[in-house]
Amino acid sequence: MKTHHYIAVDLGATSGRTILGSIDERGLSIKELNRFPNKIITWNGHCYWNLFSLYDSIKEGLKAAARENVTIDSIGIDTWGVDFVLVGDDGSVVGMPYSYRDPHTMEASQRFFEREMSRDEVYRRTGIQYLNFNTLYQLYALQEESSSLLQAASKILFMPDALSYMLTGNMVTEYTIASTSQLLDVHKRAFDRELLGVLHLSADRFAPVVMPGAVIGTLKADIAREVGLPELPVVAVAGHDTASAVAAVPATDSHFAYLSSGTWSLMGIEIGEPDVSDSARENNITNEGGVDGTIRFLKNITGMWILEQCIQTWKSQGKSYSYPELVAMAEGAPAFVRFIDPDDAAFVNPPDMVAAIDAYCRATGQPEPQSDAEYVRLIFESLAMKYRMTLDLFQSYAHFPIERLHIIGGGSRNRFLSQMTADAIGRPVVAGPAEATAIGNVMLQARAGGVVASLGEMRQMIAEAVQVEVFEPRATERWRAGYMQFEKLIK
Repeated sequence: MKTHHYIAVDLGATSGRTILGSIDERGLSIKELNRFPNKIITWNGHCYWNLFSLYDSIKEGLKAAARENVTIDSIGIDTWGVDFVLVGDDGSVVGMPYSYRDPHTMEASQRFFEREMSRDEVYRRTGIQYLNFNTLYQLYALQEESSSLLQAASKILFMPDALSYMLTGNMVTEYTIASTSQLLDVHKRAFDRELLGVLHLSADRFAPVVMPGAVIGTLKADIAREVGLPELPVVAVAGHDTASAVAAVPATDSHFAYLSSGTWSLMGIEIGEPDVSDSARENNITNEGGVDGTIRFLKNITGMWILEQCIQTWKSQGKSYSYPELVAMAEGAPAFVRFIDPDDAAFVNPPDMVAAIDAYCRATGQPEPQSDAEYVRLIFESLAMKYRMTLDLFQSYAHFPIERLHIIGGGSRNRFLSQMTADAIGRPVVAGPAEATAIGNVMLQARAGGVVASLGEMRQMIAEAVQVEVFEPRATERWRAGYMQFEKLIK
């Protein structure tokens, strides 16, 4: 078998990296070429992404790929969802893209529902969960502000599509990233013209929608010369990082749920047709686009964000813990003393996460943690319990028994939390691969090049190539009692 090499650019909300993925007769392997920060820039009361810094870092990754002295087949880019870049008539970027954490959308969704279209109708059309930072409300906020940037823009490109445009000069709208926007008709998989009409936008303000695997164009000649590579094809992979990650679940059948674990935790199942029932709407379950016509029927759960913010607070106090130290601390702390709801509004973006946890415990009649170890323990236990609650919800929708939970992404490396999760849900947990997003990105490029033919073949190759760890449930009675305590608190 000929060896194939692919460059996967994977951008998260705090960092990015460039990966070299290789496929040969031995299977799949990946190598990190560079890693770089992705910092929110705050100016004049707004939060922005530094688009050109990301572009420069991607080029550094391409230069690193050139130094590998191998023949590269293609390039693909995935990013977080909802955010977008404005492009003018002359092809220039108009301003820096807003971050989804910008405060100008905080009440925009409520105003939209009151003045323009009901929550129920928006969900019926789009199947997307209500998050105040969805693209729909970002654009509505810009219209309310009579944004000069929006008025000057002729095209709106989602983040991976904008970066691919900067590399190729060609504009597309990749389906999976667009599906996060709450602007697509969930059944037609095209922009909903009535929603766009409310925003005073026409469909031609967006580039044509393409499915994962489409070739966007080739690396521009000047960039190719600068980075030392040929004019390579740039492929529209599953542009939403979670869509690429879910494509990399090493499952051999459909009887599973997935948990993409990182700063956010996203739990869901794959279904063939969208579910926009009243029940799904009331439970705020989203129907996002997946690969090969699948729908990612999922919920967002606050993930490691809470612990990450506690770590920042402790650093400001002169205390620095490694991740193994944090796990060891949690293992030694008492179990089931207190819980939090990870998705409570108090934990969205407080100035001091430790203080926010203390306030929540006081408000719910629970003892405040007495040590840093107890904070870590309650965060892990609360996440495991929330995973149980969410998995039970998805079993009520699934037309198949959910026999196991696949944990993918960086959180799959946390063996302590994986075991806790198995104990809480009473099912096996299959942890890995940690690099699911990059692997999914690579495999979708391989499919675009004809190396594999389907999602099933991709997953089979991944299952043979990656090492996973299986955690069986234990101490189930003890965890069942703890869950009743957690459930009572939440309700």
